[in-house]
Amino acid sequence: MLLYPVYAVLFAETGLSPGEISSLFVIWSITGIVLEVPSGLWADVVSRRRLLAVAPLVTGAGYALWTFVPSYPAFAAGFVLWGAGSALRSGTLQALVYEELARAGAADGYARLIGRSGAVGTTAVMAATGLAAPVLAAGGYTAVGVASVLVTLLGSAVGWSLPETRTRPEEHAEDTSYLGVLRDGLREVRQAPLVRRSVLLISVISVADALEEYLPLLAKATGVTTPTVPLLELLVTAGVALGGWFAGRGSRVVAPALAVAAVCLAAGASSGRPAGFVLVAVAYGIFRWAVAAAEARLQEQIADRSRATVTSMAGLGVEVVAILVFAGYAVGSLWAGPWLIFTVAALPYLLIAFALRR
Repeated sequence: MLLYPVYAVLFAETGLSPGEISSLFVIWSITGIVLEVPSGLWADVVSRRRLLAVAPLVTGAGYALWTFVPSYPAFAAGFVLWGAGSALRSGTLQALVYEELARAGAADGYARLIGRSGAVGTTAVMAATGLAAPVLAAGGYTAVGVASVLVTLLGSAVGWSLPETRTRPEEHAEDTSYLGVLRDGLREVRQAPLVRRSVLLISVISVADALEEYLPLLAKATGVTTPTVPLLELLVTAGVALGGWFAGRGSRVVAPALAVAAVCLAAGASSGRPAGFVLVAVAYGIFRWAVAAAEARLQEQIADRSRATVTSMAGLGVEVVAILVFAGYAVGSLWAGPWLIFTVAALPYLLIAFALRR
């Protein structure tokens, strides 16, 4: 998605203020909140592979709006479509991958596989980020947008190619009603402390994911030109890829690792220099690794019947945290620059590290 490293800049150059940009992110998250759990229920009742094929097409429609009718209403509609596509995928992919591994007797490799597959995907993002600069310089936002739409078509084909061997829902309709699956999911979260803690941990760690939407603005604040912004984001993307590649290793040191990540994020953001993005990249790599560990722990605790539903509940928590971050950025931007907001956002990770040590 070539639009990803520059879409916040596109919004700003279209004339949107930081507050308006944040409102778009809030619309994105509200869409996720509304659709997250219903889409998880849907994934537990119908074909998960089918949803993974449809999700990219919905997102691609949003990119097309941004590309051909750039304006606040189009940006807002695009985020609604993107949120819908993300909700269809969230929980669905994790559930499908874990169940197929379990059927192959390889469930203990989930964290490693999901982390490495994410690393491969992030490497593709790195390639797109590197390409965004020359494509933007040559063809402007239209070329970048068209390329992003085409990628979603490829994503749909890949989603349809994934294996799905679970029993067809219609063969056991009495066991797979929406209300029955929802009751099972709520019961697991309510009665299983480990499930509840994992859902909470995944939600809180996602602060950095929400802030990632403002990385282009943080990069721009260092004084670089617009075509250079994707290159700085490339450093962060590389850190995320490395974090995903090492997923499944060293999960016992999550607490001190998060403390180190907090220090790196604060130091890198507050430096005010392009070189500070190296430290920001280290922080994001650790965050990605920690999220994979938390997601694997959650998958180990939940049942197949409501797997996507419970995973989507964790996704719901992520969206709630994202709205808080977006609102905080909008308010903070009235008197503080991006570097200060990112520095303050590192503090929750120190608290998480302390809580995990307890």
